[in-house]
Amino acid sequence: MQTRKTRISSAPCIHDGQYAEEDITMEFLPISKQDMDKRGWTQCDFIYVTGDAYVDHPSFGHAIISRTLEAFGYKVGIIAQPDWRDKNSVTSLGKPRLGFLVSAGNMDSMVNHYTVNKKKRRKDAYSPGGMVGLRPDYATVVYCNLIKQTYKDVPIIIGGVEASLRRLSHYDYWSDKVKRSVLVDSGADILSYGMGERSVVEIADALESGLCVSDITFVKGTVYKAKTTENLCDFIKLPDFDAVLTDKRIFAESFRIQNDNTDFVTAKTLVEKYKEKLYVVQNPPAAPLSTEEMDRTYDLDYMRDYHPVYKKRGGIPALSEVKFSLTSSRGCFGSCSFCSLSFHEGRVVQARSHESILKEAVQMTEDKDFKGYIHDVGGPTANFRHPSCKKQLTKGTCQGRQCLFPAPCPNLTVSHQDYIALLQKLRNLPKVKKVFIRSGIRFDYCMADKDDIFLRELCAHHISGQLRTAPEHVSDTVLTLMGKPKNSVYQSFLKRYERINKKTGKEQYVVPYLMSSHPGSGLLEAVCLAEYVRDMGYIPEQVQDFYPTPGTVSTCMYYTGLDPRTMKHVYVARTPHEKNMQRALIQYKNPKNYELVKEALLKCARSDLIGFDKTCLIAPRQFAKNKRKTDKKGVKR
Repeated sequence: MQTRKTRISSAPCIHDGQYAEEDITMEFLPISKQDMDKRGWTQCDFIYVTGDAYVDHPSFGHAIISRTLEAFGYKVGIIAQPDWRDKNSVTSLGKPRLGFLVSAGNMDSMVNHYTVNKKKRRKDAYSPGGMVGLRPDYATVVYCNLIKQTYKDVPIIIGGVEASLRRLSHYDYWSDKVKRSVLVDSGADILSYGMGERSVVEIADALESGLCVSDITFVKGTVYKAKTTENLCDFIKLPDFDAVLTDKRIFAESFRIQNDNTDFVTAKTLVEKYKEKLYVVQNPPAAPLSTEEMDRTYDLDYMRDYHPVYKKRGGIPALSEVKFSLTSSRGCFGSCSFCSLSFHEGRVVQARSHESILKEAVQMTEDKDFKGYIHDVGGPTANFRHPSCKKQLTKGTCQGRQCLFPAPCPNLTVSHQDYIALLQKLRNLPKVKKVFIRSGIRFDYCMADKDDIFLRELCAHHISGQLRTAPEHVSDTVLTLMGKPKNSVYQSFLKRYERINKKTGKEQYVVPYLMSSHPGSGLLEAVCLAEYVRDMGYIPEQVQDFYPTPGTVSTCMYYTGLDPRTMKHVYVARTPHEKNMQRALIQYKNPKNYELVKEALLKCARSDLIGFDKTCLIAPRQFAKNKRKTDKKGVKR
């Protein structure tokens, strides 16, 4: 087993509240009884069951949670990707003393398995060698039911993205149904939503103290089941599940309440009734981590590699995407409608200190595979390094108002100084040749900053020919529903970017991410987007059909046809054929899309875009078929 020497300097000890100061040998957490024997363990305190392969790196949720518990003195074992057809697959480490932790993995298992067209994916980046089929659909529910077949009396705590976004009633795109809280369907005892470090330690401490799992109802950032609401105070009663199930307007109203209660300062307890003596209770979110706590989390004793058992099978592809990247922040105040980040991580940005990031970067440069390139320094949005305003940490985020949309809030703190300083320090490290930014920047936040320094630094040092941005669309109607700035803001950004590149003497381009079939986008809006692509002069690499995933405003629009923020009707492209036409319009140069593009243009009465003029998208195919090619000598062939 791979090991390395280290000193614990930041891991708090649960017994006395002090930090341990002893030399230990770092190693992967146990995945077998033999590993437990080597550590002298007869029993794990917790066993973490995950749908991902075991990668001991802070970009993987199971690594953060298990190492956090370890730092607080708990013994944690890992069962990665158990065979859900064999109930014995969850018994390999025996019975845990305090409980099972269950997660589907870094992604919702259905998103992991299926494309937006509901076709099976050919690769799973979180499995050995990219192999598919190593986790079940709806993995959280399946794993919990598997555990209960053998360990009926052991507490089960579920978490991760899948559980977090399905914590209350939700629309499930793959079955085209409204589903119950995953806490009900899984039979688990507690659901930890959000990032989970705070709540999982509180749960562990409560179980360690002897509390029955059914009495652990006080932890922020958790959801639990109750037989009555008599002991609750200051809560909001959501519509009953039966009403949400049968009435789309009520579903939208319920989602709006949920979406309005994601802030750790202002959120209320939410209660959803399923039947007599069955209520699902969501406590307010846990507080965001301070800079010191973020540093501690990322300074835990990670091996920063996949477990050696995967080496013969080609390793874990997902690690290569993050192995030489640095997480500098969490949370996002951008609040795009199609993104679940605000529902999962919250709108308050939490950042690591420069010292912590630089320490990790230096450690990274010692890796034998490091070639001098740091691939990314960022988070959900790379250029967010602090809360959006001074009020957020004491008064919470504003309900019914966003920080950047429809225009930047007057209270918005606009500054890139801290991020610029961090990037400068990183690129000056020995062995570092280049520091890239790949996690994306908010161009509207850049435009709110009147100083050119950040964009100059970005163009001069942190991109290589191309800057990836996410305008998503050009129709202001669609952009408004997306929670994105008007197209004019993006166009202004492009001009500014071009001007700064000229000053730096570099020829660099912008690669836009575009989305088709988002609620509000009909064929007319898709044609406008196609014309924009035509005028760009090239087909963008990244085009994404809107994918309805749990926990987003856009998914609520898709299911109900209503914008939950205004309750106004929204047009939705639902049929696969129309969605294919919208996507084909953006990729109109592909010969395979010809008939779809032609059909869409005729439906929109835009036959003016069929012809030989440079403004046309496609040529008349019949003419092209009848026209015989001639060689250079004029001979027909």
